[in-house]
Amino acid sequence: MTQLEWDRPYSTQDLEAMGMPATNTARLAGSGWLKRLGRGVYKVPNGTLDRDKVLVFLTYKLPGIHVGGKTALAWRGVRHNLAHRERINLWGPKAVRLPDWLPTLFDTSYQSTQIFDDELPEDYGLSPLPGGHAKVLVSVPERALLELFSDTGKLQSFEETANLVDSVRNLRADVLDTLLAHTKRVKVARLAKMFAEEMNLPWQNIARKYSDQLGSSSRWIAVTRDTKTLSLSK
Repeated sequence: MTQLEWDRPYSTQDLEAMGMPATNTARLAGSGWLKRLGRGVYKVPNGTLDRDKVLVFLTYKLPGIHVGGKTALAWRGVRHNLAHRERINLWGPKAVRLPDWLPTLFDTSYQSTQIFDDELPEDYGLSPLPGGHAKVLVSVPERALLELFSDTGKLQSFEETANLVDSVRNLRADVLDTLLAHTKRVKVARLAKMFAEEMNLPWQNIARKYSDQLGSSSRWIAVTRDTKTLSLSK
């Protein structure tokens, strides 16, 4: 027990690796020495779990998971509205269910929307925050912006997306070019082009090129959460 950290969760396998058999774990939880978070997951009673250590725990259970979209932009210094309780937008390569105990600690969402084709390396555009936990991967601004476009009209309002796009500065043209070259979602490419042209952003030629490559006659239409219709042609 003296080896346990008070701010991280432990799986039964973690505890077994530290020399605590599963039968002992159940007994200690029953007597109050451990607190059961969910099936096979425990913490030290009265300990406050650290956000990043929880995310690291999830990466072992859900390989490929990362912080993306609006949350990634906020963590990298680009935000518009300050939420009373920040939602953590998690992305991953396949559909999975987050542990039931996670929402009791943090407001989280998870999606496995595939924006990019299989030729783009899975970890492209992902890196830890400067000074952050090395195992917590967060989308760089260029990737986070495209993830934000994917969420627009679904989890994200059109107006806030516009405000965030206007706040993003110094995007790297080579990184954005690579990401858009592998983008397969028409919606993402169309929104990238629309915002870049309307705001006269320096990367509008890149966005225009890849939006047109996805089909000049294609049109993406959707009704957003705030009942606005978006109709995006080439």
